[in-house]
Amino acid sequence: MNLSIILFFFLFIFSIYMFMMGFVFVLFNLIYFIEYNIIMINSCSVVMTILLDWKSLFFMGTVLFISSFILFYSKNYMASDLMFNRFILLMLMFIISMILLIISPNLISILLGWDGLGLISYCLVIYFQNSKSYNAGMITVLSNRIGDVALLMSIAWLMNYGSWNYIFYVDFLMNNKIMDFICLLIIIAAFTKSAQIPFSSWLPAAMAAPTPVSSLVHSSTLVTAGVYLLIRFESLFHDMKIKFLFLLISSLTMLMSGLSANFEFDLKKIIALSTLSQLGMMMSILFLGFSELAFFHLLMHAFFKALLFMCAGVLIHSMFDVQDIRMMGSICIQMPLVSVCFNFSNLALCGFPFLSGFYSKDLILEMMMMMNFNLLIVVILLFSSLLTVSYTFRLIYFSMIGTFKMFSLNLFNDFFSELNKSLLGLIIMVMFSGSLMSWILFPLPLMICLPLYLKLVPLYLIMGGIFMGYYFYSLSLKLMKVNFYNFIMFFSTMWFLPVISTYGMIKNFMLISKFFVIYGDQEWTEFYLGQGYLIYLSKFSSLLDLLYFYLNNLINLMLIFFFLMFFLILN
Repeated sequence: MNLSIILFFFLFIFSIYMFMMGFVFVLFNLIYFIEYNIIMINSCSVVMTILLDWKSLFFMGTVLFISSFILFYSKNYMASDLMFNRFILLMLMFIISMILLIISPNLISILLGWDGLGLISYCLVIYFQNSKSYNAGMITVLSNRIGDVALLMSIAWLMNYGSWNYIFYVDFLMNNKIMDFICLLIIIAAFTKSAQIPFSSWLPAAMAAPTPVSSLVHSSTLVTAGVYLLIRFESLFHDMKIKFLFLLISSLTMLMSGLSANFEFDLKKIIALSTLSQLGMMMSILFLGFSELAFFHLLMHAFFKALLFMCAGVLIHSMFDVQDIRMMGSICIQMPLVSVCFNFSNLALCGFPFLSGFYSKDLILEMMMMMNFNLLIVVILLFSSLLTVSYTFRLIYFSMIGTFKMFSLNLFNDFFSELNKSLLGLIIMVMFSGSLMSWILFPLPLMICLPLYLKLVPLYLIMGGIFMGYYFYSLSLKLMKVNFYNFIMFFSTMWFLPVISTYGMIKNFMLISKFFVIYGDQEWTEFYLGQGYLIYLSKFSSLLDLLYFYLNNLINLMLIFFFLMFFLILN
């Protein structure tokens, strides 16, 4: 039996078990903190700690459920790959790293999972081994390395408290001003992993990875690790004075990605920017003080985003690896099942009523309007939600409603039936997981007191987004005017963040590090002793070669002269 099929059954059964255990933990309000002594030498002990509560169990169940269907999907999508088993093992290591991060209440074991995610994501991004993949992998791993350094510094700072189990300090040292520095480092680490401004450029670049990798990364693993870490540390930054700054950054991330997605034509990049938009929403609602709502939206987003990427992969596979949405059209006629799954996940992303995304996004908008927050933040979040609906329907107009194009004529009628089987498990979760999870996580009705015109705001946003999406769709079909070219370029290139990150930050930082390596790390000892010995020995050996050449010739001349004298004497 294929390795991916074995892993599919194992992960699927284990995910169902995790969901059932999570429900039991919610019902009886259970938390298990497990310590296992791996090895003890004299007074030094290496202890593995595990935290099991309803958050870790539900999130672990979500990761395993989505991963199982992605591995089943990979069996056919990557069937022509000669190194298929290596790809599956890399994916499995990626999943194990995420699970280690989820169940760890200890910053050391979190660092193992965190670094595992960063390293294996680099291996997966460069999997196709071309120049685009190498560049994307470099910007991905260097951006994430900043977060690794911040996490290492927080680990060093926690040495002052005698343990790296952060769960001991989250409640007892809440008002301790020294913990603000640790919390600041954790926020920086989370911002790099979740691609908030100014670290946003690596997320669309990571689309160079195979589509199953993109589906796993953007739904429940790499990018959600930062949000999950902040959910665990949420009580520490309640009273931080600069919390509003982080709230503004995450809101601007949501706004920037929404604007960029409305001018983008690459299918996978549009979905990647929608991930960035939803991450900005999760971070914003987290800094507003609703950690359980952020966690709820995190779970819902994982299901519909995984399905969205898998449908996009089937479309790209069918269109001979063409990703430009301008080449698509009337796909719903030739691929009805894939189109249904694609549109359901798109509508869930918009927050369409009674799909999974509706229960979390509607609750987020209502709680935000009910609280006494800054008007600027409310306007940015509402306008960003409008842009989410806009780019989603723009994508639907291009792919489903448009006329047949050059490549969409060549589509087969649901020919990839094996790929379609992997979509069916996730579409059930996209339709029903929102209501089920809302009943489990929020069993009592929340007290939401809003007038009717504010209660209907989500409906207004959906209706306005449908018309705005059609406007952007018709604008994309026309030739861009020269007068607005710079304006459109600014919004379509993520406010020039990829250029700034690549040439402004990464290139300059690498030049600075090269300077320090040459003049700091390889100082006079390396110059005179390490490298100096090599230079001196090479020069000395050249001198010996020269002397040997002359001496050898001199000896030959002396021998010739000796034999001449000998013959002269004999004569």
